[in-house]
Amino acid sequence: MRVVLLLIVVAVLVAVLLPLLRRPAVASRRPPALDDELVKDPVCQTYVVRSRAVTGRGAAGAPYFCSTDCARRYSG
Repeated sequence: MRVVLLLIVVAVLVAVLLPLLRRPAVASRRPPALDDELVKDPVCQTYVVRSRAVTGRGAAGAPYFCSTDCARRYSG
């Protein structure tokens, strides 16, 4: 009787703990955030991290600039 009870307790613990142990492995396989992507400034041809870039307006989509000065030169 004790052996059966012990097996049930072990089975419950494995069923609860196994999914918790697998979660970090799944999280580490996620792709990096798109904010870390490098974008090219069309004026000075430098690369800038998208999250820090200045966005502009254009016919072919929103270009990204390294500074507000480059954004003004692009539109002007």
